[in-house]
Amino acid sequence: MNIKILVAAHKNYKMPADQSLYLPIFVGKALHPDVNHTFIGDNTGDNISAKNAHYNELTAIYWAWKNLDADAIGLVHYRRYFSPKRQKDLNQILSKSEAMALLADHDIILPTKRHYYIETNRHHYLDAHHAKPLQLTKQIIAAKYPAYLPSFQQVMARRSAHMFNMFIMRKQPFMEYCTWLFAILSEVEQKLDISDYDTYEARVFGFLSERLLDVWLAQHANYKTVEVPFVFMEPQNWFKKGGSMLLRMLKPKRV
Repeated sequence: MNIKILVAAHKNYKMPADQSLYLPIFVGKALHPDVNHTFIGDNTGDNISAKNAHYNELTAIYWAWKNLDADAIGLVHYRRYFSPKRQKDLNQILSKSEAMALLADHDIILPTKRHYYIETNRHHYLDAHHAKPLQLTKQIIAAKYPAYLPSFQQVMARRSAHMFNMFIMRKQPFMEYCTWLFAILSEVEQKLDISDYDTYEARVFGFLSERLLDVWLAQHANYKTVEVPFVFMEPQNWFKKGGSMLLRMLKPKRV
């Protein structure tokens, strides 16, 4: 089985040794042509590389959807990997043999869910971001993909989610997911004015897609999924992250 796992990066960084499995890709290459000349760029073929400031790692996923031929396609981050052994070591991350074994019985590999015990996915999004993008997404799903609306509402009411736009999918679900995802995001993009968004909030389409993955999965329960632990390769300041989350929750909801 030919499996390609994109490793999204926006700067030079150490990469996994097995590059028959892991494919380093420089995201936003159209915006930063001189930063890296080693990784493949997301600006070749059919691409949205120039939109990286708003789409985040989705520019890599879009590039793979349009340009990469493989039996299974996935995405991780240069500082965040699947790691069955939960080891922060590039030599201990998901191997090709492990990926093949998982995909022999499943269609989709996902990171373990993140749990938000004190708030729903909807409130978690609204505590961190402007409300308008999520409202528009719901409206577009209701108008163009009404069969998905119950799944959207169900996912928004949950207190856990598969985050980071990380996954590995067999080709068929990958192609189906990308077709659906980018159609929705394209319409949100056409209707949403982000001219007054700061640099962080301007990454809106990447934030939305993190929630939409579970919507699509809920609607396509026929695909068999399996969760695999993931690790941050660099130390995380969880005290700072927790404090930031509490501050966001205390702020008035944004529009």
